[in-house]
Amino acid sequence: MKPGINNYSEIGKLNKVLLHRLGGEIEGLVPDNFERLLFDDIPYLKIAQQEHDRFAELLKENGVEVIYYVDETAKALKTEEIRRNFVDDFIADSGIYSQEARESVKDYLLSMPSRQLVEKAISGIKKSEIEVKNRSSLASYIASGYPYYTDPMPNLYFTRDPGACVGNGLAVHHMSTAARRRECLLLKYMYKYNEDFAPEGTKLWYDYDMDASIEGGDILVLSKDIVAIGLSQRTTAGSIELFAENLLKESSFKKILVFDIPKSRAFMHLDTVFTMVDYDKFTIHPEIEGPLQIYEITLNPDGKAHFESIQGELEKILSTELKLPAVELIRCGGDDPMAAQREQWNDGSNTLAIAPATVITYERNYVTNDLLDKKGIKVITMPSSELSRGRGGPRCMSCPVNRDDL
Repeated sequence: MKPGINNYSEIGKLNKVLLHRLGGEIEGLVPDNFERLLFDDIPYLKIAQQEHDRFAELLKENGVEVIYYVDETAKALKTEEIRRNFVDDFIADSGIYSQEARESVKDYLLSMPSRQLVEKAISGIKKSEIEVKNRSSLASYIASGYPYYTDPMPNLYFTRDPGACVGNGLAVHHMSTAARRRECLLLKYMYKYNEDFAPEGTKLWYDYDMDASIEGGDILVLSKDIVAIGLSQRTTAGSIELFAENLLKESSFKKILVFDIPKSRAFMHLDTVFTMVDYDKFTIHPEIEGPLQIYEITLNPDGKAHFESIQGELEKILSTELKLPAVELIRCGGDDPMAAQREQWNDGSNTLAIAPATVITYERNYVTNDLLDKKGIKVITMPSSELSRGRGGPRCMSCPVNRDDL
């Protein structure tokens, strides 16, 4: 295994993965904040943690090293100066408009050991936790009806999105919604100050401070030469161009394929409708199976991006690009439209490959799982009654850091 970040495929044997075990941030969800915090329901935390622990166990049983957001961020906060900078950045991005409250939150966080500080930043700081001496400002008065000084981060257990390990580098993303942007701040500090996670020399393909939004669920490493990106509800053309230019200039990748997918919550990211499970096999949501608009990005000799449009059936495009005689698309839900809708809603297409033709899926998607099994894919299932309420599957819940090269 090559050390550090090494990710040149979707299906190479998975060696190291970054997860987040759900915590108190989930209990900050209430119907009043569902829309803002991007949830449709409230997972029962105790059961969700048990399901997530089983996910981690399955990974470990298959030889994968599991690391966690809290631990890796805490490692990065190794000096008082770094801790202070992190807290300043966190507060600046938390929308606290009262100077008195900002100062009180800063003192509160810096009074904690680093691990507790990170956990509290994720779970949110309630107004009942801190005594702010002077609440006389207009900003304090306006915000007085909301129970939090800093919002919780309930979406963090979908570790795929804040960043992506691609090749020998990392993209630290700018998320499309304010509710998720601070998740990427944790990853930024991991990249800058945690050498175990990102050794010296690790490339940076995209940065937290870049303006255009991009999310990891839209990035698939199809081969050592090709990366696919979804032009989606949450990833913009501007961010794709910046990412592509950086990656193609500084890595061995030769081409970016941009998949223009429907801009809706049901098709939130490319990996909710399309994932790779073997050298020549993909899961797919039937609604994107027909002719699809794809754009190709390469570099001109002068280092500028070159764009071309490709139109055609997805199977033919993939077989041509991956230099395969043919590829097989395995429909989520098979030929049953109702099963397809049901299992797509529960992320039946969102498989996590841990080796060629070996995937982890939600056990509830039994129609798709049976089809995968019949196509020669080893299916390892996990419980998901509560985890699935967040609208993301095993691929969404994992950020692969290191895979074997194919």
